Amino acid sequence: MRAVVFGATGTVGRALVPELARTNEVVAVSRGRRDEGDVSWIQADVLDPASVRRAVDGADVVYYLVHSLGEGDFEERDAKAAETVAREAERAGVGQLVYLGGLGDESPELSPHLRSRNETAKRLASGSVPLTTLRAAVVVGPGSAAFETMVALVDRLPVMVAPRWVSTPTQPVALADVVAYLAGVAGREETFSEAFDLGGPEVMTYRQMVERVARLRGRRRVIVEVPVLTPRLSSLWLHLVTPVKAGVARPLIEGLSIETVARDDRIRRIVPLEPTPFDDAARTALSERR
Repeated sequence: MRAVVFGATGTVGRALVPELARTNEVVAVSRGRRDEGDVSWIQADVLDPASVRRAVDGADVVYYLVHSLGEGDFEERDAKAAETVAREAERAGVGQLVYLGGLGDESPELSPHLRSRNETAKRLASGSVPLTTLRAAVVVGPGSAAFETMVALVDRLPVMVAPRWVSTPTQPVALADVVAYLAGVAGREETFSEAFDLGGPEVMTYRQMVERVARLRGRRRVIVEVPVLTPRLSSLWLHLVTPVKAGVARPLIEGLSIETVARDDRIRRIVPLEPTPFDDAARTALSERR
């Protein structure tokens, strides 16, 4: 099977490409020229139909792991890019599109970030190529914006003044599990035109995750919640003390007040695996960062 991965240099893409390459012909797509591993690399921009057309030619399954967070017009860019990939995949006769979206996209109070991910799924499904959507909350792995933010907070702030969203329930999932699910749905007709929730074995708050990371780092941290801290101030605060840029942090933060918990476990019947506990996933991520 020929698998094309858009977003091959991102956190999930970097882990997915070698996993797919074990049993498939893989084409990794990036905006810059690359030549890594035992896969083919193609330079393409999801906003450029001609380059997308070259990338998806001959593909059986196309993975879409792209977002434009950090750009001022990210909602418009993401919608246009998804529409372009859907159109070119249909023209090329691709058998399946696979998209990694986010939990919480059914809330009536969607943030611009979650609204954009929801719209991306709709645009990808707008053509005749069946779409498989996997929805995850916090991905626990090296390079994940959420995880790297937690590590930076633990390392740099003995006392954290945190907004109310630190008490929002979420269901973190290990990067290795996300990769296994993504690889496992390829070519599976029972996943066509379906959306599946991904989650680890524990429902936790962001506060609990920070505390657990601190324990793994051998540090004790005090977290003080304050009643009022706007998304703008929260994003600027994170920008000052973490590697996450304010332009990325703000749209992420605006969605943190929405509960992101898996509502079904159907994916585990299709791709059987034992979900990785948070501490194990975080321990692995910390070791791989080093």
